[in-house]
Amino acid sequence: MNIQLSEHFSYQKLIRFTIPTIVMMIFTSIYGVVDGIFVSNCVGSEAFAAVNLIMPALMILGSVGFMFGTGGSALVSKTIGEGKKEEANRYFSMLIYLLMLISIVFTVVGILVIKPVSGLLGADESMMEDCVTYGTTLLFFILPFSLQNAFQSFLIVAEKPTFGLVITVIMGIGNMLLDFLLIYVFKMGVFGAALATGISQTIGAIVPFIYFMRKNTSLLHLTKTKWEGAVIWKTCVNGSSEMLTNLSMSLVNVLFNMQLMKYAGANGVVAYGIIMYVGFIFSGTYLGYSIGTAPIIGYHYGAKNIEELKNLLKKSLKLIIFTSLVMTGLAEILSSILASIFVSYDVGLLEMTTRAIRLFALSYLISGINIFSSSFFTALNDGVVSAIISFLRTLVFQILMIFALPLIWKLDGIWVSVLFAELLALIVSISFLIGKRKKYHYT
Repeated sequence: MNIQLSEHFSYQKLIRFTIPTIVMMIFTSIYGVVDGIFVSNCVGSEAFAAVNLIMPALMILGSVGFMFGTGGSALVSKTIGEGKKEEANRYFSMLIYLLMLISIVFTVVGILVIKPVSGLLGADESMMEDCVTYGTTLLFFILPFSLQNAFQSFLIVAEKPTFGLVITVIMGIGNMLLDFLLIYVFKMGVFGAALATGISQTIGAIVPFIYFMRKNTSLLHLTKTKWEGAVIWKTCVNGSSEMLTNLSMSLVNVLFNMQLMKYAGANGVVAYGIIMYVGFIFSGTYLGYSIGTAPIIGYHYGAKNIEELKNLLKKSLKLIIFTSLVMTGLAEILSSILASIFVSYDVGLLEMTTRAIRLFALSYLISGINIFSSSFFTALNDGVVSAIISFLRTLVFQILMIFALPLIWKLDGIWVSVLFAELLALIVSISFLIGKRKKYHYT
């Protein structure tokens, strides 16, 4: 039985409704990890380093899809909550069509600048070819990448989170099979890795696009629309935190790599790449829950159901605190196993990576609350507060810590920089949750 946005949510219903999105995010991370395993073990650590060097730049271009998805779904769910379903579908359609146009422009521009950008990111002669090959290939798939990111959020608004999960599973299995064929069997190297990812993303875009184009039983469908600048602006403001998060993460990744090249060389970049792959699995739980609850929060805010808003915040914070303890414990226990999956062939690199995971994983204790807080304000259509939390958390505080802490603890300072950044961000998140309670009446 489908759970509707308008219902009262117990712990059981919250978990049932968000589980598909949580599993979807974790599964997305897992098949990303498989990409890394195949590249690292079949092509080599240098190719793996090249992939991780160029990936932040590609994520910047694809981040518009996250912005339209999170910001647009907040606005659309609020509009549905207000009883304006026709308007909601018109907004949804316009945002999807506009995202397609923007993605095409990004593809063209990206292909033209991929080589100089690779150089700016620090690619030397040995890495340049792999960076350009991997980057150029994925640039041809920016359109489906952006669309599937947006559809992940809109499928939740449509009360079809399980359908989103099924699509993600199909994408993941397809990606892993293609990794095996293109990298291991046909020896196509980083080109094969990029092609496998791009094809799977295309599946993730086409299936929901066809679903929303046809008559369906959900709350959303693609329809005739018109240009509405105010809606686009509101979407961008609402989704600016997620956009900033992705942009900041990409920039911070570049700075991480620069610092690691200084303190640990190419092995440091490899270790950080592994942390990112592993981290996506653990943080995917927080992201999945936050994305899954955002349309519910947006709906009840639009419907002016204050009691349910209070209920959602209280239960969500309790669930996230409990989950953070579990996630951190698992990361600490499994650190050596996770590291060995990628770099068992190099004892020194294995030891470095294991220690790095253990130190970095301490940030999971706090990051869940910060991720949810930002998403919570996005769902309330308060994009400014959400953006401030994200901007400080993912950019300002991390940059400060990346450069300050290595002066004290050298390489270990880089690994714990995110923990200290999350601690500072927690103060900001709590301050806004307390400060805005009278405006939104959620406590």
